[in-house]
Amino acid sequence: MNKKFLITGAIFGLLAVIIGAFGTHGLKPLLDEAARESFETGVKYQTYHALLFLILGSSQIALVRFKKLTYYLLLLGVIFFSGSIYLLATNNLTSIDFKGIALITPLGGTLLIAAWILLLINFLKKQTK
Repeated sequence: MNKKFLITGAIFGLLAVIIGAFGTHGLKPLLDEAARESFETGVKYQTYHALLFLILGSSQIALVRFKKLTYYLLLLGVIFFSGSIYLLATNNLTSIDFKGIALITPLGGTLLIAAWILLLINFLKKQTK
């Protein structure tokens, strides 16, 4: 399970750098300031949670029974939250109208919040030695 966290964290981190650079350099002349800020928010949250994946994968701070659910909450949360922000921020650049997926962003945020709550519960229940 730790290897899955580490691989996912590395992939999300790698993609955050690539997507962030593309947004900063490739999309800058194409997006207005509000869309750029929104896009940057998606990159930031993806980066933060990539780091969380790496921390959880390289430590024993989470109980095994909490790890699987935490993994999927984080995975889907990042994909839904950051992914939908990327699509919505670049909506004007495509012929596809992504405004219909706007409700996926708060769903992704809710999944991320749930993962953090689960981690808090895990830490409260964990026995100290």
